[in-house]
Amino acid sequence: MASQVDPIPNDRRGVIPYMAVAGCASAIEFYTKVFGATETFRIDQPDGRVGHAELSIGGNVIYLCDEFPDYGTVGPLSVGGTPVMLHLYVTDVDAVAQRAVDEGATILRPVETQFYGDRGGKLRDPFGHVWWLGKRWEIGALLDKGLRAPFKKNQIDFRNQPVFTSIHCCPLTSL
Repeated sequence: MASQVDPIPNDRRGVIPYMAVAGCASAIEFYTKVFGATETFRIDQPDGRVGHAELSIGGNVIYLCDEFPDYGTVGPLSVGGTPVMLHLYVTDVDAVAQRAVDEGATILRPVETQFYGDRGGKLRDPFGHVWWLGKRWEIGALLDKGLRAPFKKNQIDFRNQPVFTSIHCCPLTSL
């Protein structure tokens, strides 16, 4: 009798980003250097492209492959950008952001302290993928200053706070 197979592997629960990249081998090298990724699986094609790769970043898995336009698999550089952001918490956001820039990333929003207790910033990696890097730095101090509140329109106006001008993806004026 055949053993019972779990249809969802234990180490693959939840959403797994699958990123198409022009130059997947270089992307793997970038993610390893910058984010401390570990390559756990890879299938190279006879033509040198990566057909499928799996990386572990912070204990979570992401999938990558090279572009295969004949199959509709193209990366953000081939289609003029991406509407998707990947979020990654790290222990030293300033150092990781600088390492990303040193390896060819472009800063889209500089790392700064956010009103909700994170320090973070946004970058585009050399392959067109957009990352929000963050570090949780406090929980209670802003409560004492009256700066933290539920996200409800017109409840509190953060626009006049010198550091707190936006959240990850939109200006606070749109809240």
